[in-house]
Amino acid sequence: MQRRNKPEVLAPAGNLRGLKTAVDYGADAVYCGGKAFGMRSAPKNLSLEDFEEGARYAHERGARVYVTFNVLPRNNEVEAMREYLGQLKDTGVDALIVSDIGVMLMAKQIAPNLELHVSTQAGVTNYQAANAFYELGARRVVLAREMDLQAVRDIRARIPDDLDIECFVHGAMCMAFSGRCLFSNYLTGRDGNHGECAQPCRWKYSIVEEKRPGQYFPIEQTEEGAYLFNSQDMNMLAHIDDLIDSGATSLKIEGRSKSAYYIAAMTNAYKTAVNEYMVQRGFEDADGNVLEPFRDRVIRPSDPEYGKPEINDAIMRNADGAFAGKPDIDTVPVAGAITTEPEDLSYHARSTRRKSNTAAEVLPDGWYHAGVRPAGHITLPDWLLDEPDKVAHRDYSTGFYYPEHKVRQSTDRSAYFRAWLVVGEVLSWSPQDGGRVTIMSRNKIEAGQNVEFVLPGAAPLAYTVPAGGFRDADGQWVEAINNPAHVFSMPCPQEVPVNAAIRSRTKQPTLKAE
Repeated sequence: MQRRNKPEVLAPAGNLRGLKTAVDYGADAVYCGGKAFGMRSAPKNLSLEDFEEGARYAHERGARVYVTFNVLPRNNEVEAMREYLGQLKDTGVDALIVSDIGVMLMAKQIAPNLELHVSTQAGVTNYQAANAFYELGARRVVLAREMDLQAVRDIRARIPDDLDIECFVHGAMCMAFSGRCLFSNYLTGRDGNHGECAQPCRWKYSIVEEKRPGQYFPIEQTEEGAYLFNSQDMNMLAHIDDLIDSGATSLKIEGRSKSAYYIAAMTNAYKTAVNEYMVQRGFEDADGNVLEPFRDRVIRPSDPEYGKPEINDAIMRNADGAFAGKPDIDTVPVAGAITTEPEDLSYHARSTRRKSNTAAEVLPDGWYHAGVRPAGHITLPDWLLDEPDKVAHRDYSTGFYYPEHKVRQSTDRSAYFRAWLVVGEVLSWSPQDGGRVTIMSRNKIEAGQNVEFVLPGAAPLAYTVPAGGFRDADGQWVEAINNPAHVFSMPCPQEVPVNAAIRSRTKQPTLKAE
C-alpha cells in the first residue's frame, strides 16, 4: 500500500475483534501478535486465518496491519521462527516488528515484501543506530521510550526522510529500559522478553526483619504499602502537536491486552487529535481534503538556518516569546502530570550543551541540535481531553518527552482509576417506534441513568435512558437491564453504529484493572 502523507495513528489489538474495532474507530494501522514470537502472550492473539481476514478488512478501509515478531529468540526457536515467517508472509499483512538482527535478516530473505519495523526492544536512542537499521533494510524505528523531544528531533534531522519514526503516545510504561527486564524471570520464572511478564514491578512490597518473621513493615509508611517499581502511564494527547512537530511519523497506543472499548476510545481520541492537528496547521480542510503536503517542523542540517544559535533561539520561540517546542504543561489538563514550575528552557537553543533526561550532555564541536519551526499550540475540544480519563488507567504522565516533567513511579498504589464502566455494546439500531437500539448488556442500565455512546470520528453521544422502554430478547417489557451478557433493547432516537460501546460513570472511581 502507498505510504501515508500524514501522521499515522497506530492502535493495538489482542484479537481479531480488537483489530476490526481499531480500524472502525479510525486507526491508520493496527499492530497485533500471532500465536507465537510476540511480546504479549496473555492476549489470545491472532491465528494465520485471523491475519488473513484482518488484513483484508483493514485494506478495504485504507488501513494496514503489522505483526509483532519481536521476542529475543533462543537457539531452539530459530527454525520455528523461520517456518512461521514463511506462513505469515502469505497472509496479506504489511509489516513485521522485529528486535533481533538475525530475525531481521531472516525476514528480508523469506518475506522481502514485508516492511521491517525495528521494535522498541532494540533500544534505538540515536541517529547512528537508526541509520544502521535503515541500511539493513528497516523502514521504521520504534524509538526507545526513554527519549525526550529534543532527541527525537535530532534523530529526525539526521536520518533519511523515508525512514519512519514511531513513538509511544499512550498507555502503560515499564520501569526497565524499553521493556528489557529480567525481574519477572527472577521472581516467577516467566520470561518478560518472551511475552510472559508477570509484572512484579506492580506488586506491593514490605520489609521483614530476619529475627521477626511474620512482621511486615511497608517500605513507605502508608496504609496501602509500597509499590517500588510501579510506573505511571503515558498520556500525550494534549501534547500531540509537539511530538508530530518533532518528527514522529507514527503515534503508537500501547495496550494489546486491553479491551475493545479501550481500543475504540483511545484510537478515536488520537485520530481526532491528529485530524485537528492537520486542520489547524493548514495541511487539510475540515473535510480532510489536502491543502498542502504534510511535513514535520524539524530543521535539518541541509536547511539554511540549521546550526545558527542566534537564529535557533529565535525560531524556538513564538512571537510572544513563549517556547515553541512544547506547550505550557502547567496549563494543559492532563491528569497525573507533575505541576511544578518549569525550568528555564533556553538550553534547547544552545549549540554545545543541553540538559538531557539524566545529566548535562557535552556535545562535540560542530554539533547543533535540530530546532523546530515555530507554530502555535493546537487546541483540542474539552470532550477530547477528557477521553483518557474514561478508560482504566494509572496516574498519567507525559513519559520522558519533557525532561522537566519526567515520568515517575506511583509508590502508594497499583490499582487503576476507572471512573467509567462499559454497560453494553450495540448490536443493531432500528428507526421503528421512534428509534430503538438493541444491545448486549455488560452491566446494569436503569431508567434515568446517564450513558454515553462512543462514536467513531465524533464526540460521544450523551443520553439519558428514559423510563418504561426496556425489552428483553423476547420482546417482553422489563424494569431494567440487569443481566450481563443478555440481549436487550431500549429507546434511542439517534442512530448509533454496530459495536459501539455504551459507558456510564461508576460509583467508585478506583477499581482493579480489567
